[in-house]
Amino acid sequence: MKAGNAILSSYGTTIFEVMSRLSEEHGAINLGQGFPDERGPADVLEAASKALLEGWNQYPSMMGTPELRQALAGHARRFYGLDVDWKTEVMVTSGATEALTACLLGLINPGDEVVLFQPMYDSYLPIVRLAGGVPRFVNLTAPDWSFTRADLDAAFSDKTKLVLINDPLNPAAKVYDRAELDLLAEYVKRFDAYVVCDEVYEHIVFDGRPHVPLMTLPGMRERCLKIGSAGKTFSLTGWKVGYVTAAPQLLQPVAKAHQFLTFTTPPNLQAAVAYGLNKDDAYFSGLASAMQAKRDRLAAGLEAAGLEILPSAGTYFVVADIRAFGFDGDDQAFCRWLVKEAGVTAIPVSAFYVENAPATCIRFCFSKKDEVLDAAADRLKRRFGRG
Repeated sequence: MKAGNAILSSYGTTIFEVMSRLSEEHGAINLGQGFPDERGPADVLEAASKALLEGWNQYPSMMGTPELRQALAGHARRFYGLDVDWKTEVMVTSGATEALTACLLGLINPGDEVVLFQPMYDSYLPIVRLAGGVPRFVNLTAPDWSFTRADLDAAFSDKTKLVLINDPLNPAAKVYDRAELDLLAEYVKRFDAYVVCDEVYEHIVFDGRPHVPLMTLPGMRERCLKIGSAGKTFSLTGWKVGYVTAAPQLLQPVAKAHQFLTFTTPPNLQAAVAYGLNKDDAYFSGLASAMQAKRDRLAAGLEAAGLEILPSAGTYFVVADIRAFGFDGDDQAFCRWLVKEAGVTAIPVSAFYVENAPATCIRFCFSKKDEVLDAAADRLKRRFGRG
């Protein structure tokens, strides 16, 4: 038989699926996959239920319901001071991954170079390659996960069409500071490039840090496509509601790709997300503080077990360095060993690299119930003789 798509066939099963299967096999506590185990805000769930039973259940507009697009424009103004035209600069997608796909397919021509920062979310590179893009990597390393002017000099060229950046960064839990964003913006403008900004964790930033969208920097409003996620903002990852904000000339080709992907998104979920985006400030600050408390809870437990914890400025994740254990193997082998021997599942950070990956960092997800985090920490302390 003839083979399937050569690009997609070259990728194996995702590390998340591999580790989750292993976790199930050994009855481990799964702190690998990044999703909350709470139900989400009751009032947002109620809004979705009411809209399902009483509202419109046929195709909504391809661009998203006016109600949600207006709410997204209001959200941009409220949190970032951005003046967004909801009619021409906002589009709703079936999840942030679909938003990424539409952006990359809509903007990349075969042969265009795309700058990627690794570690990176696992869908980025396959989509870039499907679009015909040529990846150019900027390698970030622990503990600060930063980049230099020399790194950008090596990655950018006259063929650079687009940059893809995740801020806050999964898996490294990095939040870029203003100096880093200014440096990146300098190169984007110099090489006349665009930036797809994956900002799904925009409201999960810790220790009083601000989230600064690259779009808000001077000269970047017309160059950036900002992606958000209701799944992350409302702890409802299964809903798969994402959105893109961009200047009209950037959003138009992205919308043309979107129409041939999912076309539209369930209207009752859009109604509920619109409701959620209009919640008061206490909800959004409360989300960050609740996740920060979980970060601190798990980090303390991991440290008590003997793991070295790296800074976590945002996202659902904390990264630990395993070098102190003197383990005879890399991070992937350590994660498999941890499932079998300690009954706790983590993700090797090397899985988020294509090349020059570190071999000593593993990622834990803390967006779980407190009793789950405590049980995982207790298992680790017992296994390492510290309980």
